[in-house]
Amino acid sequence: MVNYKNKASQSLPIFIQTDKYFQAFSLIREGFFNLAEMDIKTLYNIYLEANDISTDSRNIKTGDLFFALKGENFNGNKFALKALENGASKVIVDDPDFALDERFLVVENVLETLQDLAAYHRKQLAVPVIAIAGSNGKTTTKELMAAVLNTSYKTSFTQGNYNNEIGLPLTLLNIKQDAELIILEMGARKRGDIAFLCEIATPTHGLITNIGKDHIEFFGSVENTLKANAELFDYLKANAGVVFVNPEHKALIEAAKEAQTIIRYGETPGVEYPGRIESGHPYVHFAFLIDDEWMNCETQLVGTYNLENLMAAVAVGHYFKVPSKKICEAIKAYQAKNNRSQLIQFDSNTVILDAYNANPSSMELALKSFDEIEHPKKMLVLGDMLELGDTSEEEHLLTILQIKQMQVDKIILVGEEFGKLKHKVDCLHFNDYKELKDWFNLNLPQDYLILVKGSRGISLEKVFLN
Repeated sequence: MVNYKNKASQSLPIFIQTDKYFQAFSLIREGFFNLAEMDIKTLYNIYLEANDISTDSRNIKTGDLFFALKGENFNGNKFALKALENGASKVIVDDPDFALDERFLVVENVLETLQDLAAYHRKQLAVPVIAIAGSNGKTTTKELMAAVLNTSYKTSFTQGNYNNEIGLPLTLLNIKQDAELIILEMGARKRGDIAFLCEIATPTHGLITNIGKDHIEFFGSVENTLKANAELFDYLKANAGVVFVNPEHKALIEAAKEAQTIIRYGETPGVEYPGRIESGHPYVHFAFLIDDEWMNCETQLVGTYNLENLMAAVAVGHYFKVPSKKICEAIKAYQAKNNRSQLIQFDSNTVILDAYNANPSSMELALKSFDEIEHPKKMLVLGDMLELGDTSEEEHLLTILQIKQMQVDKIILVGEEFGKLKHKVDCLHFNDYKELKDWFNLNLPQDYLILVKGSRGISLEKVFLN
């Protein structure tokens, strides 16, 4: 136990100094002086005694440790007392004006303290950490990989899309000491984001799914997107980590150069883990080669573009000595959720629901895969691709040009960006999902195969899910 001095009475808030803040600070407030020194190790002991970590005072469970985070439109310090009333054992705040007693731990910056604590917790976990970055397919790859590794290890992994400077620390702090493998998804909106997350998570293994035209509004170019995601490989190269890479993405092979260990997977001849599509409808059926034996594997995934996600899970699974049979069984049992490559029934129609998100790269692949499917009646329902900045009109036009080359019976476009170009193609256009839903209620088609894809903000799934 690290010793520290508490110069305040037990009725006053405690002031914490973590690793990052080497100079203690003092406060004068309404007639009292208070200076307490507590390093990250002592804060870690408080964390270990807590039931769980929370950043939402509305969802507190008894014994939780509450971090009063700030955002553009909220100040978590204002909800610290409510968190205590709802059962929190202690709250961490960075505004002394909200600290009332010893249950309030006052720090210089709540978010940085959360990140420091997560980094310290990671150091206590002597297990491999597999990081996943990239433009498309991160979540599907993560979940497939977790399904495979869970057959042989106690595997902890990112829940939902907790993959940024807040979500990743929360993910780490929810990992228990008995974890044997950790999978962390890493997202980026600017250069430096992945490098920063690597400093917290210290990954030992990693892969970048692909590089596409995501978040162009923030990155500015595909080249910048590559550089941002390649920070994962840079970290692994500097720390003797293991890199998994699909050589079909030549830029990623280049970024992986000089890594101590490179494991290759995919359709490219000569890779350590080859794979191929056997059939693509209604679900992907693929095969992979391990130890000179081809293993045929069924899935519940829609879209042949998922092959690289599947092969990433195969490669990582076998690298960690999961038997081929278990790999195949885990993949076959995996069911997509959260509007990602889901196959659902909508009255007499079969819907490929891929409406969690969309960018030009993922849209192109989804349309290509859909075009390959033979069906007597096919319909497209496409929503705007957001966060494309100045390239938005050009990219939406390229999508329309791709559509015009396809064999489909009905085209429906939704959103402002597609609305600007609706005259370029024979289609129905709606301003938002509500208008689309009204149309479906009055004109429900029958017996179509329907691809539904658009950005998260368009909410197309609200039309097709109850």
